[in-house]
Amino acid sequence: MTYFSSYSPIDIPDGDLYSEILGTLSGADLERVAVTDGELELTYGELKKQADAFAGALAARNIYQGDVVALQAPNTPAFVIAFFGILRAGATVTTLNALYSAQEVAKQLNDANAKAYITVAALLPGALTATKDTPLNTADIIVLDGAEYGVESHQNLNALIRQKLPAPDLRINPAEQLAVLPYSSGTTGMAKGVMLSHRNLVANIAQGAVALDVNRDDKVMAVLPFSHIYGMNTIMNLTLYRRGTLVTLAKMDLPSLLGLIQSQKVTYLYIAPPIAVAMVKQPMVNEYDLSSVRLILTAAAPMDEALGNALQERLKAQLVQGFGMTELSPISHITPLGSDNISIGSVGTALPNIQFKVIDVESGEEVPAVPGGRTRSGEMLVRGPNVMQGYLGNAAATDATITTDGWLHTGDIVEVGPLQEVYIVDRLKELIKYKGHQVAPAELEALLLTHPAIADSAVVGYPDDDAGEIPRAFIVLQEGQNVPEEAIIEWVRDRIAPHKRIRMVDFLDAIPKSAAGKILRKELKNLEPSHA
Repeated sequence: MTYFSSYSPIDIPDGDLYSEILGTLSGADLERVAVTDGELELTYGELKKQADAFAGALAARNIYQGDVVALQAPNTPAFVIAFFGILRAGATVTTLNALYSAQEVAKQLNDANAKAYITVAALLPGALTATKDTPLNTADIIVLDGAEYGVESHQNLNALIRQKLPAPDLRINPAEQLAVLPYSSGTTGMAKGVMLSHRNLVANIAQGAVALDVNRDDKVMAVLPFSHIYGMNTIMNLTLYRRGTLVTLAKMDLPSLLGLIQSQKVTYLYIAPPIAVAMVKQPMVNEYDLSSVRLILTAAAPMDEALGNALQERLKAQLVQGFGMTELSPISHITPLGSDNISIGSVGTALPNIQFKVIDVESGEEVPAVPGGRTRSGEMLVRGPNVMQGYLGNAAATDATITTDGWLHTGDIVEVGPLQEVYIVDRLKELIKYKGHQVAPAELEALLLTHPAIADSAVVGYPDDDAGEIPRAFIVLQEGQNVPEEAIIEWVRDRIAPHKRIRMVDFLDAIPKSAAGKILRKELKNLEPSHA
């Protein structure tokens, strides 16, 4: 069956992203702090003025409407200025992960046909290497903080702003012009450019504003990278749309994060499950005053109910989960605020103007609802104004992901509860097939995290002649702990169905994860076993 949002439909604003956020400022908004890193404070008035000046400088450098500009920088006030300056110039932003290798950067620059490349001094060596394999030259690179680090060979943000050049006159069609071009692997395959229009992003912040009560008195933690769609649209754009204050952290470091929450009296905390694990497991959390936090939203990967309960107990704040993906701009589901009858292990219900359905993985038939109970599992499909335009230059992947009538295949295996709340079982491509049985890595990872000696975990399939695949666990132990492989296997055996048992254990110092907090399973699958 098709599920419809329980929220009333909303009217999607007609403007482009820049206009809906910075073009609607009132006189009272201008002096409010828009973004701070704990030292530098940037008001809404200053943000708009500097973004406009940066747009003028880009136009003078022959950046035209519809061009693509690459932005690779950590979360800082300068990132926000550059992002909105690019939009005000009429260009499209393609964001790059700060951890990318030069080869990965070059590939995205070429695929996106970027006309300029904006970065920071710390990443400049890699940027110079990357551009050797692209049509860009050194004059096309802008180093945001170059003046601070004595980088004289490239233009920097402050110098360009001081030119006070006027932003160009533009007419943008929000439904057709691309605002951002992030890259995602989607449900399968190599990373592809996700074409998100201005209307896609504006729609999603309007949808999210209904379910999340961010307001002008909130200080919102921005530790998850703006280069990822979650950080970009749900954290950065939605906060500014609602006139809150962004508190940026350039690099995830637990003491720095806790210190900023304490000193800035952060009220809204957006995180991914790995940060939740650290906050639950690390004793240092008790050394900080985190009482200002009133709400925690976790997304980017599913979070187990036990971990959620432990986090909520430790921080004494309301906790909600969200579901999204780059192709959805990004959020489609969020736990309703104040909902005591929906499990904390659910990713919530559909946002306004969103429909979803669940189909059987094998047959493609719709999975029926179960009155008063949970459905059997299947792949979730979503439809709404936040669904991407498609993958850049890849019609085949687009057609495989979006149906002719607008349903987007999420690639996530879900079950739906009696209140139309969604529970993520696992990713379709990550399911382990053990003797014909489907084994969900997320379920085993959640179980392993309840072991007092385990700090972090990941589970992948390992090829086996008899079973097809067997569950293989990667374990990070708490400091000072020494638990043998056999003990972990036995501990899991007593708590899980026979076909889901862990068959192999390897110990690591850290689980490899993306900047958005997703486990890099491909890296783990390529690791040789530590023993025969």
